[in-house]
Amino acid sequence: MSMLVLENVVASYIPGVEILRGVNLHVEEGQIVCLVGPNGAGKSTVLRTISGFLRPSKGSITFQGKSINGMPPEQILRLGITHVPQGHSVFPKMTIHENLLMGGFTIKDKAVLAERLERIYELFPFLKGRAGHKAGNLSGGQQKVLEIGRALMLEPPLMILDEPSLGLAPQTMDTLFETIRSLNKTGLTILMVEQNARQGLASSHRGYVLELGKEKFEGTAKELLDSPEMAKLYLGGSTDEGSYRRKNRQLGAPPPVL
Repeated sequence: MSMLVLENVVASYIPGVEILRGVNLHVEEGQIVCLVGPNGAGKSTVLRTISGFLRPSKGSITFQGKSINGMPPEQILRLGITHVPQGHSVFPKMTIHENLLMGGFTIKDKAVLAERLERIYELFPFLKGRAGHKAGNLSGGQQKVLEIGRALMLEPPLMILDEPSLGLAPQTMDTLFETIRSLNKTGLTILMVEQNARQGLASSHRGYVLELGKEKFEGTAKELLDSPEMAKLYLGGSTDEGSYRRKNRQLGAPPPVL
């Protein structure tokens, strides 16, 4: 079942200057789908358009069978799409606990809010151990996990991640992708943009390559990683290297200890 469908979506920041030029995208329930491509291809713009921060001028966006074209971000959030933006978005002077509470700002029932908090702490025990610490004192990788935890407070069916590995050390990046795969195993559907095309695709079920505001390639992650043309144009190496990375990062890897 398609959870999210984009059909011929056109969007721009300046009238007459199209960034998205008819994007088509399907995200099936229970999958991880990764968008890759060169800088300026429109990857982050796709995510902003889905989340309502940018209104499409043409085309349609459907979430769980319902059109979300033109809806404001808060309404889209309430429908069940959470968006973890590029870079760091924690409130640095607030505690970890307070940051998580901000993720549940629409929850009016205190018992439900407490239950959601406990679930996040069970998923990420290190957050509970430092709940009273300032979020700004966390490492880059820990802040990203906090952002993901905050986005999970609403128990969304779909989470959008914009370049989650940006600025992270390789070992921290590996742990983050293990976390993403583990969350997907709980039933969470994930759409992400990732600068590290190899690792992003190796952690995904399907992928799309965007170029100049339009999808150029699409297919299973394996198909894209095995494609000689993909390797030459976007992966910076041979398909043999892609096979090696996939072998060491299979979907369903055990959850990390954070």
